[in-house]
Amino acid sequence: MRILLVEDDSALCLGIGRAFEREGWRVDVLGDGQQAMAEGLAVAYDLAVLDLGLPRRDGMEVLRHWRSRGARLPVLLLTARDDLNDRVQGLNAGADDYLVKPFDLPELVARVRALKRRADGRIDEVLVVGELTLDVANRELTHRGERVRMSPREIALTQLLMQRAGRVVPKESIVSTLSSWESDFSENSVEVYVHRLRKRFAELGVVIKTVRGFGYVMEPALAGESPA
Repeated sequence: MRILLVEDDSALCLGIGRAFEREGWRVDVLGDGQQAMAEGLAVAYDLAVLDLGLPRRDGMEVLRHWRSRGARLPVLLLTARDDLNDRVQGLNAGADDYLVKPFDLPELVARVRALKRRADGRIDEVLVVGELTLDVANRELTHRGERVRMSPREIALTQLLMQRAGRVVPKESIVSTLSSWESDFSENSVEVYVHRLRKRFAELGVVIKTVRGFGYVMEPALAGESPA
């Protein structure tokens, strides 16, 4: 996979570049928005990672320019602007995903992989954790074939946890995912929803564990295991 990275922070570029190269991906780096507008469409990239806070031309301008010229490559935005309006503006301008700085490189790599799968038409349609099964397309959760009734927000959170089953999902990722449902969604709201799901899933053989200071992990319950 050949990726275009548009970022003016040289230290961050170095870290991202090394992480991508470890995955076997080729990375081309541009340092400002003017370059990206002029050169970003000259090569058939598989995916672009685009910072919003660029010199000379803002990343949002670059994104709109690419889309107006018919560029269809997946674009993941990097932004320090942790504001709902900025995120919505970026998605409406044609971004496929976004990540708020600071972020962990493993999460960036995972999101890039997911965008590539989506672009290739290989979205996982069914997620399974223990005896829970989520039909992603129909947004339906079942336990041993019986439907588990849930609100749209609960389904969205469940999908996020199931997609990363066995791995820590940071609170910030949950806030970002569910902010589209509530403009004032906060980390306190996350705790409320997790507590609600934890109680329901404890009876269904799945636990949601708290990793203090980081986030949550969903996994099948072991015999006699506490859900906390």
